[in-house]
Amino acid sequence: MQLETYISDLLYRYECVTIPEFGTFLTQRASAAIDDATNTFYPPKKTVSFNEQIQKNDGLLAHYIADVEKIPFEVANEKIAKRVNSIKSYLTQGETITFKNIGDITFNSEGKILFEPAYSLNYLTDSFGLSQLVSPTVSREVYKTEVEAIEKVIPLTVTPEKRKARPYFKYAAVALIALTVGGLVSSKYYVEQIEQHNQLAQEKAFQQLDAKIEQATFNLNPLPAITLNVTKQSGNYHVVAGAFRVEDNCESIISELKAQGFNARTIGANKYGLHEVVYGSYETAEEALIILRDVRKNQNEDAWLLVKDLDAVTE
Repeated sequence: MQLETYISDLLYRYECVTIPEFGTFLTQRASAAIDDATNTFYPPKKTVSFNEQIQKNDGLLAHYIADVEKIPFEVANEKIAKRVNSIKSYLTQGETITFKNIGDITFNSEGKILFEPAYSLNYLTDSFGLSQLVSPTVSREVYKTEVEAIEKVIPLTVTPEKRKARPYFKYAAVALIALTVGGLVSSKYYVEQIEQHNQLAQEKAFQQLDAKIEQATFNLNPLPAITLNVTKQSGNYHVVAGAFRVEDNCESIISELKAQGFNARTIGANKYGLHEVVYGSYETAEEALIILRDVRKNQNEDAWLLVKDLDAVTE
């Protein structure tokens, strides 16, 4: 039994997944981060940890295995217990147990569990499609030395003695103030003329539009009624096939999935501007996870589960 596969499926949806009589995998949301030393940008993610103190069976893992494999709940618990005994046996022999896409578990010298998380998979569904980004170093030129050298050659300071020796500075300042005031007055007048012109043009356009609408109202011919058979999808659990920057690309993917028998559709753009295409939407998490498991096993290992309340979308 590939226990790590079932655990990995559940980590997308839940913050903790317990292996009875062994321990619990915990997830915690981590914000986006920047490594100043390497200029690397990391997207938001879920960090995974392990706590061997939490071993009480909450039934989550066993229920999921029972639903996927179509076996009784008690048989699923027996399979988990058998797998746990095998894991403990390998650990006591000094071997490392690898949970794919989750991390490695070993025993230390004191017989305590050490967990080293793997970072190959981001369990935060909001960050789907985002990866780390390395930015090139920004080079900044410093001009302070050049400016100091220029000031030594061309003094920029006007001292009181220089103002007395050059009285035309005073008249130049007066002229500058006069030009500024005159420019402001003429600019204000010009802006008022433009606004008045735009207002008249807008009123004229509205009059022409009203006339055309009135004329079109009397020339409309009644159209035959059309009856549409509309099928609505509902449910807050969506199995996502992919997200696309260009919305037109969604149509071909939806056509392919419908040809394979899925009730595929697009559920709009997420907060990153990516248009999401789903295999289908489902009322319960159990139903959606069963479909997700089958899709990832047979068709698309990158498919993921989105839990989101959406308005019903007609197809």
